[in-house]
Amino acid sequence: MFRGNHPAKIDEKGRLKMPAAFKALVDAQNVTQFFITSANGKRAEIWPLPEWEKVEERLARASSLDDAVEEYQNLVNFYGQQVEMDNQGRLLLPPILRGKARLDAEVAVLGKGLHIEVYNLETLEKQLPADGLTDERRKRVAAILSEQ
Repeated sequence: MFRGNHPAKIDEKGRLKMPAAFKALVDAQNVTQFFITSANGKRAEIWPLPEWEKVEERLARASSLDDAVEEYQNLVNFYGQQVEMDNQGRLLLPPILRGKARLDAEVAVLGKGLHIEVYNLETLEKQLPADGLTDERRKRVAAILSEQ
């Protein structure tokens, strides 16, 4: 499970060095192939290829007439590329996504369970609520966490 925030930099060639904590996880599973994509162009989602293939299987079972599935597939394939981690633990981010999400310098690399998300650090800091969660959102999260 990927978790936590690991600040990083995108190099001049558009590569992200996989944070050591995350690299240890993928190395333990012998994963070198990833699908890097986005559903909104505001962040990069880095999926170990075996996990992304599970997403694709679920989408394939969905109705081919479902407009939401079609739209999602168009977005993730427009922004997405399958990449291989190099020997130094770097991943080349897709150029279209790098430009759209401004992934060109300081970034936040956040663990999101089965995948990793990469945000422009400045943009993410502006989007985070200054005072944390509102009472309403805190209650919603508490309700989810108390479900069994």
